[in-house]
Amino acid sequence: MKKLMLLGGLRYLIPVIEAAHKEGCHVITCDYLPDNIAHKYSDEYHNLSITDKEAVLELARKLGIDGIMSFAVDPGVTTAAYVAENLNLPFAGSYKSVGILQNKALFRDFLTVNNFNVPKAKGCRAYDKSLEDDILNFNWPVIVKPVDSAGSKGVTRVDQPDKLKEAFGFARSFSLSGQVIIEEYIEKKGYSSDSDGFSVNGKLECVSFNSQYFDDEASNPYTPSAYSWPSSFTQGQEAELKSELQRLITLLNLKTSVYNIEVRVGKNDKPYIMEFTPRGGGNRLSEMVRYGSGVDFITNAVRGAIGLPVDNLSSLDFDGYWAEIILHSNKGGKFDSLQIDEKLRKNIVEEDLWLAKGDPVNSFQGANDAIGTLVFKFETQNEMESALKNRSKWINVIIS
Repeated sequence: MKKLMLLGGLRYLIPVIEAAHKEGCHVITCDYLPDNIAHKYSDEYHNLSITDKEAVLELARKLGIDGIMSFAVDPGVTTAAYVAENLNLPFAGSYKSVGILQNKALFRDFLTVNNFNVPKAKGCRAYDKSLEDDILNFNWPVIVKPVDSAGSKGVTRVDQPDKLKEAFGFARSFSLSGQVIIEEYIEKKGYSSDSDGFSVNGKLECVSFNSQYFDDEASNPYTPSAYSWPSSFTQGQEAELKSELQRLITLLNLKTSVYNIEVRVGKNDKPYIMEFTPRGGGNRLSEMVRYGSGVDFITNAVRGAIGLPVDNLSSLDFDGYWAEIILHSNKGGKFDSLQIDEKLRKNIVEEDLWLAKGDPVNSFQGANDAIGTLVFKFETQNEMESALKNRSKWINVIIS
């Protein structure tokens, strides 16, 4: 029986654990939060910090694992790469390459050196006058965020220089390394995309693009609140994005892996790779790909992690029009109920609510403040777009 170590314990790991069990694996989960839900589904749990790469390596060596993943758990990705490299286990790429992808400042530098379209950016650890002077030469507005945090935590758009220092401190409070990146804000044409893709032996076998939606009324308006498939990109834009993603994979000598990929086309018609990380995305993105196309990134990610061949990866062809809504509240309190307009009921494929009446709810600051998901299938694009446009009226989280 192969032993697969999963870093983290979020609910997004549950389908990974289920897939691993179907492959006959013994699943080990690790983090410092023993009450995390995924630990109830694994075969073995160990309490340690997933960012302590030496502790995780020591445990992995002791347990004799055959593979390691940090699916949908961003803080564990570099640790997983470190362990895999030291134990000669399958992984997306080298510890060095993964380190570039997982640090937004290093990633922007890499993109710049290799002539990708990239916003002007600066990584820094301290706020001082010289930093302020440098950023004044940027095209404004700018985005300020931690270099090593996911889920939109610590992100602020800054339109005026007098707000920059406050945004820097806010972003730094969410950074594991105490480092912040400030970059020019790329105005998007249409919708941005945040979905998953898969490479096999260095070839980008398939990638999904979607349309990403935000809640302008949320505490953090840069936290995704809905997605739809297929994307709003033209065929030409998708082809250009795929070409650039393949070039990135080749330059970093990446191998077999699932990736969470954030891209956009700017108002200047240039394609931009905003994020590219060797893990499945949060918000059930690989599950949505499986729902819509039948292509199973999750099972293949498990197989790749334990050294088995991957299969049934093909061009993605979505059956109909699919959408996912991230349930959340724009104010804190206690959950009372979820109200869904009857006109949407016939399109619901899955309703996944993660809490009960009376449970505490946080305002929507980041992906970790979500309280569930709704999966929809529509017959036409117009029907889907109408539902997404009216989602705040037709779907209500009631807070007491």
